[in-house]
Amino acid sequence: MYRLLIIITLIIFPIFPKAQDAVRQLETEYLNAKGKTAEQLNIAPRYATALFFHQLKSRSYEILNHNISVAAKQPDGKYAAILYAVQAMNYRLDNRESESLKSLEMANRYSLKTSNEEAKGYFHYAKGWILTRNNKTAEAVAAYLKAIYYYENSPTTSTLYGRFGNAAKELSAIYSNLHEYQLEEKYSKQFLLLASKQYDPNLIFDAYMRMGYVYEQKYAQNTTDFSVRNKAEQYYIMAISTFDKNKNAMVNRSSLSYAAINLANLYIDFDKGKALKYALLANKVSLETGDPIHIASSFGILAEIAINEKDYDLARSYFLKASAEIGKSSVRDPNIELSIQESLSRISEEQGHYQEALGYYKQYLNQYKNVYDQEKLDITKRLESQFEQERQEQKYTKLQWESDKRAQEIKLINMIRSRREQVYNNLKLVEENQRERLKFSELESEKKEQQLRMAKLETEQKNKDISSYKKLLIFKEKINTYYIIFLFIFIILVTVLLYAYKQRAKSMKQRDELHFLAIEKEKQNSKISTLTALLEGQEKERGRLARDLHDGLGGLLSGTKHQLSYLDLGHSGKIEEGISKSISQIDGAVEELRRVAHNLMPDLLMKYGLKAAIKDFASRISNNALEIHTEFMNCNHSLSKEKQLIIYRIIQELVNNSIKHAEASEIIIQLSEEEKVLHVTVEDNGKGFDYQNTDIRKTAGFHNIDLRVRFLKGTMSITSRLNTGTSAELQIPIH
Repeated sequence: MYRLLIIITLIIFPIFPKAQDAVRQLETEYLNAKGKTAEQLNIAPRYATALFFHQLKSRSYEILNHNISVAAKQPDGKYAAILYAVQAMNYRLDNRESESLKSLEMANRYSLKTSNEEAKGYFHYAKGWILTRNNKTAEAVAAYLKAIYYYENSPTTSTLYGRFGNAAKELSAIYSNLHEYQLEEKYSKQFLLLASKQYDPNLIFDAYMRMGYVYEQKYAQNTTDFSVRNKAEQYYIMAISTFDKNKNAMVNRSSLSYAAINLANLYIDFDKGKALKYALLANKVSLETGDPIHIASSFGILAEIAINEKDYDLARSYFLKASAEIGKSSVRDPNIELSIQESLSRISEEQGHYQEALGYYKQYLNQYKNVYDQEKLDITKRLESQFEQERQEQKYTKLQWESDKRAQEIKLINMIRSRREQVYNNLKLVEENQRERLKFSELESEKKEQQLRMAKLETEQKNKDISSYKKLLIFKEKINTYYIIFLFIFIILVTVLLYAYKQRAKSMKQRDELHFLAIEKEKQNSKISTLTALLEGQEKERGRLARDLHDGLGGLLSGTKHQLSYLDLGHSGKIEEGISKSISQIDGAVEELRRVAHNLMPDLLMKYGLKAAIKDFASRISNNALEIHTEFMNCNHSLSKEKQLIIYRIIQELVNNSIKHAEASEIIIQLSEEEKVLHVTVEDNGKGFDYQNTDIRKTAGFHNIDLRVRFLKGTMSITSRLNTGTSAELQIPIH
């Protein structure tokens, strides 16, 4: 029952409904095209159709009438043909059949006045559409096929694929009703292809629904072929997905309930859960849109599900609601009403309400009798119509025979008349020949006079040409003079510009040289300051060395001398003790001398390189209160010994600063080479300092480190936080 309901919905309500936002958009496009006749005439059919299906019929007819009057004045009849075709379909939906036929006839007339294939195709599409609704299926099919013929030969436009697809869709629906399933599938697939080319989600939705119904019919013929059932399910789900992805562009919200009803119908035989889900969705959407056909269909499916669950009271309520909605619809299908009454009778019988069941069954019989009588009446009318048509065809044949006979008589009379006219014309030709000879002699004399006048005119023209040639020569001489003056001035200007350009280039070159000298001077000053700083560092290093020698080594040697000076030669025991103390002091002096010498020039650095020297330095400085870690990554010792020594001194200074100022308990020294750059990092966990509010560049230690880094053409960055520690990072290029 419910699939039949959906087919009827498709046939009666075709492709036209538009959403309110779509109407507003079309209205904006229509108003913006004011003054652009062709553009407004292209928009008018869609705009008028949208207004019609939103119950703004008077405004729709007003738009059509106005644009038809404009289109009728155009030299090409394509606009008028399409507008009259739309008007004819609207009149048919309004049940104004006589006006519909008049508009269709006007569309035909204007389609004959245009060479536009798409307009011709649209007229035949409208003709087929009206014939379908007048139950003239064979003629409708012929019209649709002719429309497709014109569409196939039409150049591509923005509307071609949509109109072409609608013709294929209508043919598919007709062949479905005729049970011509192969042809139905053929045109459904063609509709899907054309819809995808048009990139219109509404057409694509309709195409998916059409394909889903094709495979659902195949499944109904063979319920063991689950592959076609799965295809039907797939296309219905794709239709719903298309709707969900393009909600703002979808022209009719009822499309969602339409898809949900078909999907629920498909699921009802094998998946009750999904059937209930989509039936409820269809019911919800159809109640929102107020479509009585869809509301009735959703209630019908819910009733069938309730019957399967043995919930007859709920099923009865659903059937009664469906019957009420069918009564509201302007499109009444007696077969659906019969099915509802039969179902209500069956439910009452199952519940034991036999009196009520008998009442519903009587209603069913009365309705069936009315339908049967109406069908007989329709058959009688159809037979009478066919008899009248055959009688008219016989009259037409007789009239055609009489017309042919009269045409032959007229042809014979015309032949006799032509012969008489030929004799008469021969007599006239003799007389005209004599007149022509007389005219010829007159023309000869006139010709001689004209030749004399032409000779005079030629002489005058030659004199004028000579005068004009002289004037032209004088003019050319003046032009040549002007050219020479202009060329002379141009040469002077070019010379002046070249001189100015050379002077400018010379001044720019001098300026560049001065700039280069200034840069070189700045570089020399930088080198001088760097060398000065290095010398200052060396002087400080020497001062420190002198202090170390004086305070350390000098003190030890002085103590040893004093010890040896006061030895008592008379007491051998005291002599041995004094000499032992002196030797111990000399060992300390030697160790101090080795420490000073190592600080001055680490022998490990000279022999084994920077890596070994730093490891030794870290090992010597580390103790119970301070631990120094060293890490080396990809160090190839590609620096010269002089640069390695400078880097060693920088690391020494940074470590000494951490020990002296940061009170650190752990220091990490990292060296790594990467892409011709040596990365040096010295980190400690000391007390740190406020880097933002402390200008460490003014300190002597940092100044010396910074100058050494700049001497190596490197960069240094320092980060520090209070109670967290300090990190110094150096990047030194390797050349």
